[in-house]
Amino acid sequence: MAKKSSGDSRREILAKELKGLIPKLDSEGLEFLVEQAKIHLYNMQVTELNESALAEAASAQTKTRGRKPAAGKSSGADKFRIEGTESGSSYYLYYGNGDLMFSKNEMVRLVKIVSAEGTDLDIRERLYNWFERERVDVFAVLPIKTKSDPRLKTLAELIKKTFKLRK
Repeated sequence: MAKKSSGDSRREILAKELKGLIPKLDSEGLEFLVEQAKIHLYNMQVTELNESALAEAASAQTKTRGRKPAAGKSSGADKFRIEGTESGSSYYLYYGNGDLMFSKNEMVRLVKIVSAEGTDLDIRERLYNWFERERVDVFAVLPIKTKSDPRLKTLAELIKKTFKLRK
């Protein structure tokens, strides 16, 4: 019989403690714990996928070391992706190897910003100003330095394509 690891015994202790707390919780408390568990499971999957993608990228980088991407081709490192959580209460914006979480209300605000009338440069400027005012942490993940950065246009187009404003 194999000896249990300390991680397994820690997990068993925590599971036993949680089982003991369940009878004391009301429905709202149980609902909260279930939602948190779902979020944690989703985050575990994202972490696993990110680690897998990083390993693949490292492998590809090793194979292509010293070669530059062909002119006009994207290396894939600067592609955006938006994914909602299962509950729909938040959204993740992925860029390169980083990600940002936005609440549903923040995403609605971004959709309104990019859907409002104006030129491409007006939209970029509004988006940049909102990030600067409300979510300065965005600039740690997205290497955007100016209001005319083409990544703002790419992001605005993705948001418009992904979400539609209800009237």
